[in-house]
Amino acid sequence: MLELNNVQKTFNAGTINEKRALCGVNLHLAPGDFVTIIGGNGAGKSTTLNAVAGVWPIDEGDIIIDGVRVNKLTEHKRAKYLGRVFQDPMTGTAATMEIQENLAIAARRGQLRGLRWGISRKEKEQYREMLKILDLGLEDRMTAKVGLLSGGQRQALTLLMASIKKPKLLLLDEHTAALDPKTAAKVLEISQKLISENNLTAMMVTHNMKDAIAYGNRLIMMHEGRIIFDVSGEEKKALTVDALIQKFSLTSGQEFANDRALLS
Repeated sequence: MLELNNVQKTFNAGTINEKRALCGVNLHLAPGDFVTIIGGNGAGKSTTLNAVAGVWPIDEGDIIIDGVRVNKLTEHKRAKYLGRVFQDPMTGTAATMEIQENLAIAARRGQLRGLRWGISRKEKEQYREMLKILDLGLEDRMTAKVGLLSGGQRQALTLLMASIKKPKLLLLDEHTAALDPKTAAKVLEISQKLISENNLTAMMVTHNMKDAIAYGNRLIMMHEGRIIFDVSGEEKKALTVDALIQKFSLTSGQEFANDRALLS
């Protein structure tokens, strides 16, 4: 479903601020893979997701989504293949519009617009059933403005909107980092449920080692723009935070010194 072949990216090339962000990243995701990505600051986690999304062009290599080479496609043209949930809960929704209107926008993504009633009765029932999946009571508040929702509720709604068209690839970029622990756990639970029930292929960047181990079927650790550890299946299930830190030290030759990840 996703192939990254020798992907390289350098920011501010040829200047004193030159930074090699991706150094020949190779990664293949099978359909249905749910991959968590862990690493220290500047490891290349978010840069990898942004490269896939087309936020900026890569210097070398290929990015292939479901057999389509998307290197030359702009961000908005790649959008039809992708669903994205950002770190900021306020980013993925329209605050001044109703919950049902936000869902309608997501459901009509890529379609031509016409002059007719915005949301039919049938669509309202569909949205009500979708919102029940979240188990947040939003199905009884469909006409409420999204700006009145909490951060966790908005992030859960964004997840639903990002997955409503069953994208080829779902990108989750530290989407629980701005939430309190209890709310973050709920949003992660919803993420796992939506990915599983819709059989989506997903990549989740996180600083939380416990979450990286607990969720998904595959874990990738990055360091200095490279993938240094890739584990899946029963081996991943058996991982502990201590074992993951030791693996980082053995593979990179350095101590894992990311306070945010360690405190998580």
